[in-house]
Amino acid sequence: MIFKNSKVYDALKWIASVVLPALATFILTLGQIWGWSDWTVPIGATVAAIGGFLGAILGISSIAYNKAKEKSDGNDITDESHSTGEKIR
Repeated sequence: MIFKNSKVYDALKWIASVVLPALATFILTLGQIWGWSDWTVPIGATVAAIGGFLGAILGISSIAYNKAKEKSDGNDITDESHSTGEKIR
């Protein structure tokens, strides 16, 4: 996992999934309303690209963390949706 501190991870996840998309939408919308498309489109697109990149990095980090946690636990994941509790891989 890239992020050792869960508070940092949670903050970055919130920024990537809420703040940056909202900011990009806000910038692009105001640019269209007020005719500022000369500078709002590049800035809005940049903010959206940063959000997408950060989201991808966080997703990769989460997958790596879950794999490492599964290995260190030494337990198989049990499918609890079945009453038999069959082990899945």
